[in-house]
Amino acid sequence: MIGIGIADVSKKFGSVVALDGVTLDIGPGELFFLLGPSGCGKTTLLRILAGFYSPDSGKIFFGEKNIVNLPAHKRQAGMVFQSYALWPHMTVAENVAFGLRQKKLPKSIIAERLESSLASVRMDSYASRKPNELSGGQQQRVALARALAIRPRCLLLDEPLSNLDTQLRNEMRLEIRQICRDHHLTTVYVTHDQKEALSIADRIAVFSRGRIEQVGSPLEIYKSPINRFVAHFVGETNFLEGDVMAKHDYTFLTVETAIGPLQATVPNAASMPSVGDHVYLSIRPEAIRLRNEHIDINSVEGQLVDVTYFGEVAHYDFLRMGVRIKVSELNPRHLQGGSCESIIANIRPEDVLVLRN
Repeated sequence: MIGIGIADVSKKFGSVVALDGVTLDIGPGELFFLLGPSGCGKTTLLRILAGFYSPDSGKIFFGEKNIVNLPAHKRQAGMVFQSYALWPHMTVAENVAFGLRQKKLPKSIIAERLESSLASVRMDSYASRKPNELSGGQQQRVALARALAIRPRCLLLDEPLSNLDTQLRNEMRLEIRQICRDHHLTTVYVTHDQKEALSIADRIAVFSRGRIEQVGSPLEIYKSPINRFVAHFVGETNFLEGDVMAKHDYTFLTVETAIGPLQATVPNAASMPSVGDHVYLSIRPEAIRLRNEHIDINSVEGQLVDVTYFGEVAHYDFLRMGVRIKVSELNPRHLQGGSCESIIANIRPEDVLVLRN
């Protein structure tokens, strides 16, 4: 296992800034996600790690060695592409062994690595088939086996599940996580799928316009977004604006909003606003509880004006003083959307987050 260090890396394509001074430390054996919308720079960074692009400035370390000037084929990085990039005229075995033959390894070593790599992704019984005889999930496993066969120091995955249907994606998420664990691989995984990142990552870097907005565990990224971009991109949220009315201690304050006063939490005490400051609040839909009576803090009265029912969960539009708030409820009990009856929405102060911008 190796750690990966990225130090002040920048890259331009013409006048377009793809990466703007990116710095990251990825620990040995870590499953690390680069998450962000199309065009944010995440794939550019992955290709710089692989050696397909050279940065305009900055350094890349695999362990203690700066590998910026090292050719791609000498970096010992296994790459899995979005399109799988399998040779259609070759069998599964020939595809997996291709990189090993390019290295001119002895036949006995090629045979051993071919067998172990196919077995690790449960594709050993498909060795004689061609790619067009495989499902999308099976082709993905072959691409993984080919990357693993070269005994990489790190694994680089470029949106590897984007071509699969929902059920296969869910299955392959767990497969990839287990394979990375079994092989003790430092893995960098690019995706724009928030659920993919949240479900299997050790840590996530959220990208926007060539810069890193936030780095943290899935729980930190989702529960404590640092700004409006992260809160909006990673999951669904309600945004409210307001002015700080009072400060209660080093984390809690009261904000006057369009739906009334709300007690809120400042995730980072170092950025505590002052009384009178204008702030933004983020409230996740699933953090709102629907009740028939008020409780002491953060209870607001309104009506459910729209309901979308999905079986195990329902999404509501809660209307309060002309403001629509999205609410999600597991095992839904309040399906009378459009009625004139009032209902109480309650939010814990810990779930009303004050954002930096």
